[in-house]
Amino acid sequence: MSKRKTPGLNTQSTADIAFLLLCYFLMTSTMDQQSGLQRRLPPMPDKNQKVEDQKVNRRNIIMVRINSNDRLFAGNEALDISQLKDKAKEFLSNPTNDPSLPEKEDKEIAGLGTYPVSKGVISLQNDRGTSYQAYIAVQNELVKAVNELRDELSKAKFGRPFIALTEDQQDAIKKAVPQNISEAEPKDVAKK
Repeated sequence: MSKRKTPGLNTQSTADIAFLLLCYFLMTSTMDQQSGLQRRLPPMPDKNQKVEDQKVNRRNIIMVRINSNDRLFAGNEALDISQLKDKAKEFLSNPTNDPSLPEKEDKEIAGLGTYPVSKGVISLQNDRGTSYQAYIAVQNELVKAVNELRDELSKAKFGRPFIALTEDQQDAIKKAVPQNISEAEPKDVAKK
C-alpha cells in the first residue's frame, strides 16, 4: 500500500487577515471612559510636622449613614434620598443661626470681603453591603447641595451663576462655601 500524503492547509494569509481584523476593531471601537467621583485629596503632610489633636465641636458635624439595606440616615433621622440635598443645604448654611447647627467664622475673602464661613462638615459612612447605586446617589446629592449653595451665593454677590464667574470669583465662592465632605471607613454590620 502506498502512503497517502495529507494535503496541508494554506495558512500564509491567515496571520495577515487576523492582523487586519485586529487593526480594524481597534480603530473602530471606542473605549469607555471611566468616570469617578471628583475629590481633591489633601496634600501629604510633611514628615517633620507635629500631629495635633483637633477638637471638633459636635454641632459642626452631621453623620450621613447608609446601611446595608440602602436606608439613609442624616443625624438621627431617617431620610429619603430626595430630602438629603435640602437637609445638607440647611446644615451647611445655617440660615437662622440655630445653635444646634454649625458655627460660622467670619473670614476675609478676596473679592467678597468679610464673609461668615460655615464650619460644617458632612461625614459620610456606609456599610460594606450598601449598593453602589445608593452610595453614588448620596454622593451626588451632597455635592449638589454644595453646588446650589455656591450658585446662590454667586448670583447674590456677582449677579451670575457660579459656572459663569471668572476663575478668581469662583475661588472666592469656593472659600466662602467649602465642600467639607469626609468619608469614614465603611462598617461591616453583617460580621459580629
